[in-house]
Amino acid sequence: MNDELYIRLAIEFSQKGMDSGSGGPFGCVIVKDGEVIGHGYNQVTTTNDPTAHAEIVAIRNACKAIDSFQLEGCVVYTSCEPCPMCLGAIYWARPDRLVYACSRQDAAAIGFDDDFIYQEIPLQSSERKIKTEQLLQEEGVKVMELWKTKKDKIDY
Repeated sequence: MNDELYIRLAIEFSQKGMDSGSGGPFGCVIVKDGEVIGHGYNQVTTTNDPTAHAEIVAIRNACKAIDSFQLEGCVVYTSCEPCPMCLGAIYWARPDRLVYACSRQDAAAIGFDDDFIYQEIPLQSSERKIKTEQLLQEEGVKVMELWKTKKDKIDY
């Protein structure tokens, strides 16, 4: 296993992204069968996309490379412990493993503090800082019910 090689590569991408001015110092590589199939670095500020974190960029590139919406058989290497959004995306992508270098506490020490999101997640929607409302549940559920009986759906 070349974990150190690939985590160093993720760290190199974090440096590359930072040097390019594209966003924070975060990089990611995704490996399958000893080959890098996706990589990325933070591009939030250059793309004006708050979801353009290194892990999201790398997942998109890797999925495109293998023509699949899942990353089974892959390892995600990232320069920092993933934020809640990226961790969710990693779980949806279903890789075999996740390896990271810096901790979320290391990120918080330089101004990237995701702790407020971790605190919001377990709260009821009515208790969260962003006002959240539910409307037209019955209409939404009708579409979900149709999904249950859809014959040509692709389960995931």
